[in-house]
Amino acid sequence: MTDMRHKRGPASASLADALSRVREITPNGTTGDLSQVVDFLCDSYNGSAKWMRHTTVRAALPSRDAVIDMVEALRSVLFPGYYGTSEMSAESMRFHVGSTLDQVLRTLQEQVRRGLCFVCLQDSDDNCAECEGQALAITQAFLSRLPHVRELLATDVAAAYEGDPAAGSPDEAVFCYPGLQAITNYRLAHELHRLNVPLIPRIIAEHAHSITGIDIHPGAVIGEKFFIDHGTGVVIGETSIIGNRVRIYQGVTLGAKSLPLDKDGRPIKGIARHPIVEDDVVIYSGATILGRVSIGQGSIIGGNVWLTRSVSAGSRITQAQVRQDKFIDGGGI
Repeated sequence: MTDMRHKRGPASASLADALSRVREITPNGTTGDLSQVVDFLCDSYNGSAKWMRHTTVRAALPSRDAVIDMVEALRSVLFPGYYGTSEMSAESMRFHVGSTLDQVLRTLQEQVRRGLCFVCLQDSDDNCAECEGQALAITQAFLSRLPHVRELLATDVAAAYEGDPAAGSPDEAVFCYPGLQAITNYRLAHELHRLNVPLIPRIIAEHAHSITGIDIHPGAVIGEKFFIDHGTGVVIGETSIIGNRVRIYQGVTLGAKSLPLDKDGRPIKGIARHPIVEDDVVIYSGATILGRVSIGQGSIIGGNVWLTRSVSAGSRITQAQVRQDKFIDGGGI
């Protein structure tokens, strides 16, 4: 029997090889001394760290863990009995909702304050005392919008139950559907986005993205009775506008064709660059709709369609139709 240990060589030789490779890849020709690596990584002026504002900002950043825990607490308020405590009476429900919202108020106020201070202090040496008052006002405004969010989510649950023959009950949609989880996070994040809260809306949206594979930017505007069936791979861009009673399937992209550049070659942000989807539209799996185009009311967009032009109300778009239009117009791919 061959001695494999002899072929590999002693452990000390492997360690020496590893250390040699470390020295070779250590930046700026340093020798692999850990203190020099630490110095390089902490230097706010080295290459990749130039844009990392938090290296020079004294305020604490928002906590992802705290924000995610807060969202789960809000989910238990928006769907009491489904998330969090499952056994509750009418009286215990009031206690649960009240105590949870009190906790959310304190958590959100602190996280919003951190987000505001992060932006406020990036170009200033002030202690940003105004951020505390702004954070409280924003938090109170957000909490006042929760009844509206709850009403919208109720329509989303109804859309999931009515739009999926496999749904045994609305409860199943609440408990099990990733689309509804992503939409819940989106609707919460959207309210914070409307209040100009930095960072936190994206944390909320990207947490749902990481769990469900559904990427909805908090800036998108989405009407009632919105249903995402299956969901994995769905992308809805920042300036998308989606009407009422819209249903989309897995792999759908509502994206931008490109970012226009300013005279210095930098992307111009904040412009409307994503599709407008009007009421009662169905978009089937794998469809890609790019640019500031309009999908007319009641239209059906077939699977795997690549669409970069507007379509009128009641249109029925299939792969073959879109490809033929492109070749006739001479646009190509």
